[in-house]
Amino acid sequence: MTKLRILLTDVAWPDTNIEQSLCAKSNCELIIAPSKDESTLTELAENVDAIVTCWAKVTAKVIAATQGRCQVVSRLGIGLDNIDVNYCTQYKIPVTNIPDYCLQEVAEHTIASIFTLGRQLGTFHLRTKNNGYQREVEPPIRRIHGQTLGIIGLGNTGQRVASLANAVGLNVIGTRRNMTQAIAGVRLTNFDEVMNISDFVSLHLPLTDDTQHMLGDPQFDAMKDSAFLINTARGGLVDHAALAAALESKQIAGAALDVQDPEPPDLTIPPYNDPRVIVTPHTAFISTESITDLRTRCFENTLSIL
Repeated sequence: MTKLRILLTDVAWPDTNIEQSLCAKSNCELIIAPSKDESTLTELAENVDAIVTCWAKVTAKVIAATQGRCQVVSRLGIGLDNIDVNYCTQYKIPVTNIPDYCLQEVAEHTIASIFTLGRQLGTFHLRTKNNGYQREVEPPIRRIHGQTLGIIGLGNTGQRVASLANAVGLNVIGTRRNMTQAIAGVRLTNFDEVMNISDFVSLHLPLTDDTQHMLGDPQFDAMKDSAFLINTARGGLVDHAALAAALESKQIAGAALDVQDPEPPDLTIPPYNDPRVIVTPHTAFISTESITDLRTRCFENTLSIL
């Protein structure tokens, strides 16, 4: 019997032991791409039965190169914006993801960002490392307990953030597509009120044509000048040129960006080089537990369909 073949487009960790072990148990051949450019993936995709991707773009051209054999495209992650889902739908190819593998990690990163921004830890850290020992900052530090967190997107991740935020005494409001479904610990309201009254605005929704650059000049104009933005979802949700301008004019107080557009960004330009902006290299999802969970469940999904 001919072995089923799985193409792994890119590897974001030091080894592929988990993937290799699961494939071996199912008598499948794992093909690991040496690079994630479209031409390489198109060449390697010929006659594979499944495609698994982390960050690489799985385009219609790559999928078509399987010559009709591809039975599933699986994402090592939550978002599907790097996969041509429309093409897969047209040819009845299932697309899988792991929508709940790192809920706790992203929620913890979001809460950590709130405290880092609200307590001005980044500012004080930079000062003291440059031999500056002073306490005065702008805006003045306020007690985080009782401040308002506005969550845009209340799916699995947004709801986990809300749960942790309630535990530390934040007043949580939020908005989502389905405003008829109550969310525990969250006062649902419209997008404009979230932008107008929140002390912290946190994004937890997918990147689509409708959400691309959903935060731009008008939205930053609407925020408090003491408010902070936190983005752990997708970089394309934010117009970063508009964010840089808002920081320059002191329309908002700062931001924490775990995701950027593109990735990696040019860290020498605004808003990334602004001392009021915390930049992390797309790490909110990371923990030993979450990565093991992700890799195992993604390949179990793929193999179960095959």
